[in-house]
Amino acid sequence: VASEMKKKSELIFIPSPGIGHLASSLQFAKLLIKTNNNLSITILCINLPNIPISDSYIKSVLNSQPQIHLIHLPQVESPPSELLISPPCYIKTLMHNLTPHVKSTIQTILLSHSNHVVGLVLDVFCLSMIDVGNEFGIPSYLFLTSNAGFLGFMLSIQNRRIDDVFNDSDTELLIPGFTNLVPSSVLPNSAYSKGGYEAYYNLAKRFNDTRGIIVNTFLELENYAIDALSTEKTPPIYTTGPLLDLKVQPNPNLDQAQRDVILKWLDEQPNKSVVFLCFGSMGISFVPSQIREIAFGLKKSGVRFLWAVKSPPEGFLEWMELEGKGMICEWAPQVEILAHKAVGGFVSHCGWNSILESLWFGVPILTWPIYAEQQLNAFRMVKELELAVELRVDYRIGSKDVVMAEEIEKGLKNLMDRDNIVHKKVQEMKEMARNAVVNGGSSFISVGKLVSNMIGSN
Repeated sequence: VASEMKKKSELIFIPSPGIGHLASSLQFAKLLIKTNNNLSITILCINLPNIPISDSYIKSVLNSQPQIHLIHLPQVESPPSELLISPPCYIKTLMHNLTPHVKSTIQTILLSHSNHVVGLVLDVFCLSMIDVGNEFGIPSYLFLTSNAGFLGFMLSIQNRRIDDVFNDSDTELLIPGFTNLVPSSVLPNSAYSKGGYEAYYNLAKRFNDTRGIIVNTFLELENYAIDALSTEKTPPIYTTGPLLDLKVQPNPNLDQAQRDVILKWLDEQPNKSVVFLCFGSMGISFVPSQIREIAFGLKKSGVRFLWAVKSPPEGFLEWMELEGKGMICEWAPQVEILAHKAVGGFVSHCGWNSILESLWFGVPILTWPIYAEQQLNAFRMVKELELAVELRVDYRIGSKDVVMAEEIEKGLKNLMDRDNIVHKKVQEMKEMARNAVVNGGSSFISVGKLVSNMIGSN
């Protein structure tokens, strides 16, 4: 019996490829270990040849965490590149190719006998691995790096047919967890293609095969949605967020000197006077005509700005030097910038990690979604939660649509207007976010319940 006591409970995480997913998983793993130090966690890391994962970032997180181990899965043949237009299809194929490697890796962990494996924690795109878990008698949990709104969208697909692909004639949809009808123009791009829709449909069908759904959100932010989605039919929902990496690791693409220049410039700006423009870790580039409109919009609005952009339009840098009102950087230490007292607004692609960071620091967002489920996030932030200012909620990269300078100027002025109700609401939500994660807070309690469910069940 004594030897049994020594055994730790082990969880195996399988996050989707991409730094946004991996970062949330690492934060979640750290949180679980802090909650219960008799846990050990192995993360199976999927490397894509075209999406380099920052090893220095991973190492810096793991150095202080002896109970978290990382295993790089072998690189398998990449799915055909034409599938990249629909990430769900691409990752589904990738998962299929990885299945034998995941199986043999889990087999090896089980044979080492050192720990008792109590669960697989799967990213939404990795749910086909439930079958692997079942083969070994290990229960699976879904870890959603997005929010309860996206969860509602996925659960709504369970009630559709596999051939019922979304199309533009579905103008407004009733989606559980939303108080408003949802315009079809804010659904993820992939929901409109046959392959993408089928991939979503097959993933949605697996939600009920999990023992719990873990969402990187907090009750106070999405109370209505969590209540509406917590039914007999769905597995229990655990809110564990905001999971943020506030001790930001230095980015390997950014030398220390560049970071210091940015922060020194911010130190010289008045309180809450700067707008930060940044469009995500995927480094999506706008077409030159759109970059020109952003530049004109900034010029006309007269706001101070810090803009993460690779190639600004001609003549813009000279104007900027002359005016002394702005700064351009190729890459920006986002968390440190949002935490800075000079920053008063954030023009964002509305990736969920970015939204949570902005709420944590009380910086209101102007919405400019680009891909994935960002349009749905933007719609929720503007229409459902009134925590963001609308520029666009249905912009998509690759559309011929150019957002004109006048519209950008108007959006920026609206964002920086201190009397805008959004500022007050964001400040209130900042307090709630911080209260959720401390002892006795809603997420703190939820994580405790989750850990009991995982460990108490074997």
